[in-house]
Amino acid sequence: MKTVENKGESQGLVASKSDSHSNTHRRGSPNESPLQAESSDFNLLDYPLVKRVVQSRLYPGILQAITAIVFAVILVELLAGPLKAHDNFGTAMTWVLWWPLIPLFFLVLGRFWCAICPFATLSDLAQRMVGLNSPVPAFLKKYGIWVIDAAFILITWADHVFGIVESPRGSGYLLMALILGVVTAGVFFERRTWCRYLCFLGGLSGNYSRAGAMELRATPSKCAKCNVQACYRGNDKAAGCPMFEFPRTMDTNARCNLCGYCVKSCPNDSIRLSARIPTRELWSLRKPKFDEAFLACVIMGIVFVQNITMLDIWPPILSWLEATLGTTSYAVTFTVTFAVMMALPILALFAASALSNLTGRKGIVATFTLFGYALIPLDLAGHLAHNLFHLLAEGKAVLFTGLALVGIESQGSSSLLDTATIQALQYLLVLLGTAGSAYTAYRLAGGGKARGLWGIVVPVVGLILILGVVNLLLFFLPMAMRM
Repeated sequence: MKTVENKGESQGLVASKSDSHSNTHRRGSPNESPLQAESSDFNLLDYPLVKRVVQSRLYPGILQAITAIVFAVILVELLAGPLKAHDNFGTAMTWVLWWPLIPLFFLVLGRFWCAICPFATLSDLAQRMVGLNSPVPAFLKKYGIWVIDAAFILITWADHVFGIVESPRGSGYLLMALILGVVTAGVFFERRTWCRYLCFLGGLSGNYSRAGAMELRATPSKCAKCNVQACYRGNDKAAGCPMFEFPRTMDTNARCNLCGYCVKSCPNDSIRLSARIPTRELWSLRKPKFDEAFLACVIMGIVFVQNITMLDIWPPILSWLEATLGTTSYAVTFTVTFAVMMALPILALFAASALSNLTGRKGIVATFTLFGYALIPLDLAGHLAHNLFHLLAEGKAVLFTGLALVGIESQGSSSLLDTATIQALQYLLVLLGTAGSAYTAYRLAGGGKARGLWGIVVPVVGLILILGVVNLLLFFLPMAMRM
């Protein structure tokens, strides 16, 4: 595999100093920084089978090939298959199977999906064939997360206004637009610029992976003796980190896709792959960032929008909005609803932060930035719970539409479990997410060591409990199906 030169950015500063990708220099060593604490004694790479798999030249390439083939079938079906979502295999695979499972990937395996994502594979292919390998623009390094925020909001809005999910062609056109962006980024810029700075799913996975149960870290005592830095630069065994990460100073899983390149290239056997308690990474952030906290609030608003618009209460709300606004335009009424749902979690967290700041006195924006991360476990739980309905209530649609591709017609309920069981699982997820967010807020506030702890944490935990109750109430109501 070709070695990736350090043409662009070199990462090395830990989060307490600066965001790692904002402090760079050309063709030099990644900036030095205090070494991270030793990882857990439990290292999956100590198991010979796991290590052989990760070090194999077939990993992750063979998985990339499989997902690329499946993606090609899905795209063809979306663009040329049945016009009704109920009959389209591409729609079932995308919105009934893949989209519900993707947050579960993030919880269990972090950003592993990003290592085998067909879009990333396209970017790599375009780069190898005609890539200019230009450095990442400074604008993207500084504002990439805001581009991701805007894209996530725009796609969600467009889905509801134009019915993308319900339209196989609409879903196909969305994927084609993403392909255009991915290939363009791969042609012009180095490594996986799209995945790191532009992909809306990458932003989502970055947030969720912080709460994930898997982490990759380097061993400080081994890295201290290393001057090669093959993990970042690459060597004859593997390319440099495609996500611009320097394992020696990594303290977050937000940008690591577990591709295994650093495991292959490290000459000192320094890389560790460990299981951890979900949400643990969130308990001691070195440098919280406002844009990432803002994204956590946005995700909460999007989960609310996705739930409300699929409930029986939505038509009466829509009628009331039409009468109040004096319009029958769904684009207008939904946009108003969408804006309100986006604004509520943001304003609520600012209010809670203002109350917390009466004791903490760190500044309202700083308090918002810190506690925004506490919403991530509940975001993840709400996202999982919402999509769990589609997976379990419509899961057989994947089988039915798949059989239809080979001329076998099937009929019957698409549900895998009854409604009561699905709701019970949704409630459990929301309760776990609420508990995870409340405990994360407690730890972020100081975990019993900070002066005036309860004055700091109670407003935020109160908000988290309210958001948890709202989620429970929404999942109590019957939801409409996608297929």
